[in-house]
Amino acid sequence: MNFLRSCGLTVLRSCAISLLFIVPAVLVGLAFDIYAPYITKQHLSEMESPPRTELTDDVELQISFAIDSLCRITDANGSLNAFLDELEMLLAGKDTVIQIVHLGDSHVQAGLYTGQVMRMLHQAFGNAGRGWIAPLKLAKINEPKDYFITSSKVKDWIAGRCIQLVPKCIWGLGGMGIQTASKTVDFEVRIAPINGAGYAFNKALLFRDDRAIPLLPVEEDSVAIHTVWGSETGLPRIAVDTFSMEEQAMSLHLLNIPHDFPHDFAPDMLQTPNCYYGFSLMNGNAGILYHAIGQNGAMFRHYTNSNYFRQLSLLNPSLLIITLGTNEAFSIRNLTDSIFVSHLEQFIQGVKEFLPTTAILLTTPAENFHRTSKGYVRNENITLIANAITEYAEREGLACFDLYGMTGGVNSCQKWQDAKLLGRDRIHYTAEGYYEQGKMLYKALIRLVIGEVGEMEEIGEIGEMGEIGEDGEMGEMEEIVGGVMLTPI
Repeated sequence: MNFLRSCGLTVLRSCAISLLFIVPAVLVGLAFDIYAPYITKQHLSEMESPPRTELTDDVELQISFAIDSLCRITDANGSLNAFLDELEMLLAGKDTVIQIVHLGDSHVQAGLYTGQVMRMLHQAFGNAGRGWIAPLKLAKINEPKDYFITSSKVKDWIAGRCIQLVPKCIWGLGGMGIQTASKTVDFEVRIAPINGAGYAFNKALLFRDDRAIPLLPVEEDSVAIHTVWGSETGLPRIAVDTFSMEEQAMSLHLLNIPHDFPHDFAPDMLQTPNCYYGFSLMNGNAGILYHAIGQNGAMFRHYTNSNYFRQLSLLNPSLLIITLGTNEAFSIRNLTDSIFVSHLEQFIQGVKEFLPTTAILLTTPAENFHRTSKGYVRNENITLIANAITEYAEREGLACFDLYGMTGGVNSCQKWQDAKLLGRDRIHYTAEGYYEQGKMLYKALIRLVIGEVGEMEEIGEIGEMGEIGEDGEMGEMEEIVGGVMLTPI
């Protein structure tokens, strides 16, 4: 029955099965809303507001030590011009989706830094959906607070991660994979009612191992969900299933096909361990689709893998933002500039080979502390890494966002600490600290866009341009809820 793959499949499942998912979903939702105090009414208003019609770099920062004149993206060779052209087409009203991948370590995995950038870009250019989400909690690591991926049928998921010397299972787009030998598999994907406001979706892509057991939607309220299994990727060990809904939804429930379900899959497919990588959520609107992909403890070398680059290309990103380097500062003994640059260069060469049309934006890590037997001292390796990244970007003609420099550079870690924006480990930042970093990245991107738009008469009047001021890992995180110390705001 090849038509099951090439054509859509619409299946209505019984209400009895649906109820198995509804009650746990309600309980999880209630627990989350009580436990997520850092979203304010102002945030909710911003989340649900329509895209702005005016672009401005007038983004208010709460940190007094940020150097506004340095809050820019350097790109002397114009490597981001094609990406900027796409943004300008969005501003001109073109019905298109621009995909951005923000790849990194624990600073990205927590979803606070990237979530701030994503929200602000959506308000400026349009919201095309939540983008990439991964089953991080099922892998027993921290997860962003705007979605849930749960499984009531499987309790013994095995997690393979890119940072493992010998991965426990194959890993995919999110730098991880979860695997089970169970023949009964289910997922419930839910957008959090408060933190995920504005991210209802009508299309979900499931990325899985091509030998994993296929899943069917558990449909509710007689709403049909059109299912296409195993879209051709041309890549080994990955299949992409598509679930399309007639209307926007905040959740999707999936259950493995019944054992007596007619199919034409290979005989060994339903007898091998089932491995799944994650989802991409879309809403059918024009705008930005922002995929934040992070793994605690990740370094450049962990992602430097030809199979990984091939999978990343499936997202077809116009821009790849890279936030790595913190863990090299802690984990590589006798770190030198040449050692770090060799790792950076191998990664960049892989991106250029397998994602040749994707623009690259390197970022430097903000300064933090290193714990010694005598207490906390500034991590001097951060300076080495930040300088290496900025110099490499200039030499290779790549764009760079120098977060290290624009927040004060040497000894700025004490400023972060004095402002109460560093977490208890003095490596990660508080929620507010990550929000500030996200606002700085957005502000720098907008300044780049404004500079381009100002030269294009056909775009029309976009709005007043803000004046530029003259003022001037370590592994898993412990004792930090959700990957950072959350601070109510």
